[in-house]
Amino acid sequence: MSRSAKPSERQEAHRTYPRHNWVRAASETALTEAGGAFHRAGFADPSLVLRWAEIAGPAVARLARPMKWQEGESGATLTLKCEAGAAVLLQHQTRELIQRLNAYLGHGRIARVKLVPGQLTAAKEPPAHPAPTVQPGPKATDLPDALDRLALLRKRAKGLRAKGF
Repeated sequence: MSRSAKPSERQEAHRTYPRHNWVRAASETALTEAGGAFHRAGFADPSLVLRWAEIAGPAVARLARPMKWQEGESGATLTLKCEAGAAVLLQHQTRELIQRLNAYLGHGRIARVKLVPGQLTAAKEPPAHPAPTVQPGPKATDLPDALDRLALLRKRAKGLRAKGF
């Protein structure tokens, strides 16, 4: 953009071409960057995936995770990836799970829950903080002993000075 451009053209250029190298928090762009993955899986609103443990409950969230959302005529079908051994247990809890999901999303939003057995990857724990461990200080009982040793050293030093050392 040249300096001879009109002010309105300069303002337009600033609106369409944001400045590069501006520092922004990762949280500002994380959801927009991940939005494509959510949309490919059918989730128009990623809050179901992000708040899964709160919506489904900790017991179900430990055994299953949402994979896919498919809209249908009678309602949506939510596909859950679950541990192979837990599929039978979760099959018995689908009615309660659908009620919890519909309470969160809106009445009649989910018509069916489909369970796909598979291996769930465990969420990685963050690494421990690299701060050094704090060394314990001297014990309170060590202070009198240290004072006794100091007094003894002073007496020896006085004795050595008296002898001419």
